[in-house]
Amino acid sequence: MARFLALSLTHSACLAVGFALGVYMLPILTAPDSPSPEQVESAASTSRYTGDFRRNLQDSDALHWGEGRIFVGDRSISLMGRIAPGPDYRLYLAPRFVETESDFLALKNRALEVGTVKTFENFIVPVPDSVDVSAFNTVVIWCESFSQFITAAEYR
Repeated sequence: MARFLALSLTHSACLAVGFALGVYMLPILTAPDSPSPEQVESAASTSRYTGDFRRNLQDSDALHWGEGRIFVGDRSISLMGRIAPGPDYRLYLAPRFVETESDFLALKNRALEVGTVKTFENFIVPVPDSVDVSAFNTVVIWCESFSQFITAAEYR
């Protein structure tokens, strides 16, 4: 009986670790190629605003962070930098700067989802024609699957 219990516990632990690694690694393994620095610079050349993702935000930690320069334009929002890998990332525009999950959830109904983020080093997200980026002042990266704050940058 003790052997069965020990085997059950060790196998359950291995299964849990394997699942967690799969959730973390799958987005990395399936991510498309990141845009080159030249592609980001080209998109950035038409930007109206800039901001910075910083690792030291209140809800940032070893698994949820961003760093680099964000460029906000009428046609695209681009990043020259990196964000922590993860599943189901969405880019939102928010009416005020936030740096915690609870702060973002409090204003998520006033934020605007612009698109998905599928790369973790540099990205370019198209901005729909109907979006006025000057009506907002912050870019937020949010993990929709786990309702997890990743990072944010104030751009104006």
